[in-house]
Amino acid sequence: MGTDDRPGREFRGHAGIGDVVSGPALVARDDFSARYDLDRIRGVFSRPAHALYGESYVGRVLVLDTAKGGVATAWMLREMCSRGMAPAALLLNRANPIMVQGAAFAGLPFIDRFEVDITRSLRTGETVGVFPSEGLVRVESSEGARGMDR
Repeated sequence: MGTDDRPGREFRGHAGIGDVVSGPALVARDDFSARYDLDRIRGVFSRPAHALYGESYVGRVLVLDTAKGGVATAWMLREMCSRGMAPAALLLNRANPIMVQGAAFAGLPFIDRFEVDITRSLRTGETVGVFPSEGLVRVESSEGARGMDR
């Protein structure tokens, strides 16, 4: 990420979908599949090879590299949201149409295609505001942020 960890930093991506939200970031330079990476009942990353293995994603702004997986993502994201076991938002460097469809179906705030590598620009623990219709992410606080992410 570099040495700039000031609150107020802003990152622009493609105009996204969903409501404005704020929450703690959970960041990894790994890819994302709702089907293969998550234990949707316990609310944690469950694939041992994933960089976020064992971490809870519930209520956090997930910041990951690219979407992977297929059509099961749409109903899985919706099911997680319906039970209150979902992330607050999803930020990806690149997404496939299925991931976007799944986020829309679930009502999950979502932005992708950032001007920078978003996984290298945010740190786990930073509180971020997500403004999907503007394609904007703003760091609100760096308190509690961890060092380099995975």
